Amino acid sequence: MKLAIVCLIPLGFAVSWLLTRLVRPVALRIGLVDQPGERKIHVSPKPLAGGIAIFWGFALPVLAGLVYVNLFPPPHAARGIPDIDAYWSGARQQTPVALGMLVTAAVVHVLGLWDDRKALGPYFKLAVQLVAIGSLVIGLHLRVLTFLDHAIPAGQWISVIVTVLWIVAVTNAFNFLDNMDGLSAGVAAVCAVALLVATMSIGQWFVAAALALLLGSLLGFLCYNFPPATIFMGDGGSLVIGLLLGVLTVRTTYLPRGAAWANRWYAVFAPLIVLALPLYDLVLVSVIRLIRGKNPFVGDANHFSHRLVARGMSRRTAVLCLYLVAAATSIAAILLPHVSGDLAILIVVQTLLILCMVGLLEQHPLPPREER
Repeated sequence: MKLAIVCLIPLGFAVSWLLTRLVRPVALRIGLVDQPGERKIHVSPKPLAGGIAIFWGFALPVLAGLVYVNLFPPPHAARGIPDIDAYWSGARQQTPVALGMLVTAAVVHVLGLWDDRKALGPYFKLAVQLVAIGSLVIGLHLRVLTFLDHAIPAGQWISVIVTVLWIVAVTNAFNFLDNMDGLSAGVAAVCAVALLVATMSIGQWFVAAALALLLGSLLGFLCYNFPPATIFMGDGGSLVIGLLLGVLTVRTTYLPRGAAWANRWYAVFAPLIVLALPLYDLVLVSVIRLIRGKNPFVGDANHFSHRLVARGMSRRTAVLCLYLVAAATSIAAILLPHVSGDLAILIVVQTLLILCMVGLLEQHPLPPREER
């Protein structure tokens, strides 16, 4: 089963790579471009249609797979795979969740494309996200903290609110992180690798399959987006990436099979550790903007990546540095569901130390002229 999951990566890669190549000239023709400006690092218009390739690089294989498993029995060649009938039945049972996730991703994808074409107000975008994600969470009973259902009054609704806020936060974290060539897609790919390994190690096959397709889609797009980029993903891509990672982290249990919740409860912090870097950047940048009396949704040059460039790094080196920071926290998170409580504490401490190091590197004055 693990081999079948891994084989989905090149599938997502191929679809995304081809679509990225196809949409670049189309975006230029229809004017879906990011124009140079005061906070921009590029000097010529760049197409903003990369999000189309990312979304469909994920969505097309998922839709094809859902059609196949729901209309046909397992192929004859797969009959020798142990428990193939159980896997096939499980895939069919996941169809409502997969379709709900795709519909919600399509909503934020269209929202992002609309914003790329004609800038929308930040609060309108946030409102649409809350409605779409709230509908998904309530409609599919997709929740974290389910233990609160009977533990405290209104525990179920607290769980719903926390779940919606988590997915919205991750969605916007990757949108905020999309401030340099290859940054958001690359960090998302690193996070997807970590979550993929973690979910395969505990037998979460549906989530693992979705992560494999997302990873392939991101890598296909990165062939054109790694600095110097020839195409940007725009909000139509960054919002989709964050949404999918947010939903898939909620959909995972993080407990190895047979493990008791009481003995492995700390495993639920695995996604928080994997996504520590984008969430840290989201929180810090928002706080800085609020302290300065600015709208937290209006872009500036307060991101960690900008501060690394202010310290003398090239933009490509800064992007690679953030890849390594994301990998450092993600590797530890892979181990979290499988270790004892003492080692779990060490993993959390390690993550905090890495973020403290990031905080120290940020203690540097910004350049006189702000950059995107």
